[in-house]
Amino acid sequence: MAFPTIGATEGIIILVVILIVFGVGKLPQVGGALGKGIREFRKGKAGLIEEIEEEEEEEEETPKRKRAAKKLTEGKAKAKQS
Repeated sequence: MAFPTIGATEGIIILVVILIVFGVGKLPQVGGALGKGIREFRKGKAGLIEEIEEEEEEEEETPKRKRAAKKLTEGKAKAKQS
């Protein structure tokens, strides 16, 4: 499913509607709030990506740890038998 892009005409119409709704005085506040929202969204997305990557790394390490623990317990069991 392709998303249509916004052309120059549509962009101008959107800007005019925003100016009418918020007014020239409130426009910097709206822009600042929008910028903060986008920054927080990006930080949240980056944090989520980091968590997913950490979980994947842990899943990859788990079989290695299990094998190492198994060898260790086998070694201890053999040492007790001796």
